[in-house]
Amino acid sequence: MHRIPVSDAVNQIDQNVRVSGYVHEFRNLGKIRFIILRDQSGTIQVVTRDKIDLNREDVIDVIGKVVRSNIAKAGVEIQAESIRVISRVKKKLPVDPSGIIPSDLDTRIKYRFLDLRKPEVMEIFKTKSDLINSYRQALLKREFIEIHPSLILGAASEGGAEVFQVEYFERKAYLAQSPQLYKQMVVIGGLERVFITLPIYRAEKHNTIYHLNEAMSLDVEMAHIDSHYDVIELLRDVVIEMIGNKIGLRNINVYSYEHVVELLNENNMKIELGDDFSKDHERKIYEILGEEMYFIEGFPTKIRAFYTMPKDDMYSRSFDLFFRGLEIASGAQRIHDVDMLENALLERNLRLEDFDFYLEAFRYGAPTHGGFGMGLERFVMQLLRLNNIREAVLFPRDRTRLLP
Repeated sequence: MHRIPVSDAVNQIDQNVRVSGYVHEFRNLGKIRFIILRDQSGTIQVVTRDKIDLNREDVIDVIGKVVRSNIAKAGVEIQAESIRVISRVKKKLPVDPSGIIPSDLDTRIKYRFLDLRKPEVMEIFKTKSDLINSYRQALLKREFIEIHPSLILGAASEGGAEVFQVEYFERKAYLAQSPQLYKQMVVIGGLERVFITLPIYRAEKHNTIYHLNEAMSLDVEMAHIDSHYDVIELLRDVVIEMIGNKIGLRNINVYSYEHVVELLNENNMKIELGDDFSKDHERKIYEILGEEMYFIEGFPTKIRAFYTMPKDDMYSRSFDLFFRGLEIASGAQRIHDVDMLENALLERNLRLEDFDFYLEAFRYGAPTHGGFGMGLERFVMQLLRLNNIREAVLFPRDRTRLLP
């Protein structure tokens, strides 16, 4: 007999089924023993008269008949014909999968394999999977092509120093901060609408609830745009398809950087034109606007990456997307003129020879183009109102954690 999920067994009244999973609860009541069996799909009550010694989280396999029950939570139970113990718990549980006894986050992450057995933790990663799939489907139906560029680079992709250096045979290489340069090269090569889902690495010495050193980035690049507003429109539509029904989102407003700076100063949050927003600024903007999600566009060129297209002498054709006060995506129209790119690199004291492989692509004709990168874990954190971004990662990497 083939094993079926617990959620399917619930609907098999008067049928013999086989289920397996963890012992969520176990009670002896005289000659009758009650087992709450848990698998990924849910829980079901199992009843047996056989003498059996079980501990919570033992793994068992059950064959029995599904019958209606007035006392079982699901309204049905399995009258067991046989129970086979697959694996017994050998040690005291350091994390309580029932959640009755709380654990601190460090302990939960250390024993993530136990933490995952909590239904609410499992739900985080189901949601994360749903978001990736809806992102992918939203772009595929718009005729975007999924690509997979390398994560090992010969130059820092953002031109900064916060990169992980690795040995690549006899040469130095770097883990990608983003797929930015490569997705631009692909668009210049003729794949006009591309998207990516891959990890990125940033050697930032943060220890906050918002930052990771390894994160999943959802990236898009598209050719033949008129301005960064085309990218904003695409991202707005994709995000609404991803979570609109979950939070009642139907539209996302766009505010200019200059206007938001004015609002901050009016609300006693001092900031100068040209400055980037701090976390305190971002929280105050959320409070002022009172909107779940919003765009801010037209950031100063000096605080954006070198490949960002300027709008005028001070501002750029760039934007950020904020969700409940936290930036979750950033994008822009890119510079497509090689002379402008070279000047932008030199202005930031970056060596042209380090980016020659990238600049070469622009010497053979480059369309106007732009795109965005969105942090998946930040998205999940804000959607589920998690307390720490590490909760949205199976095995997070930060300044102190390389294991498990």
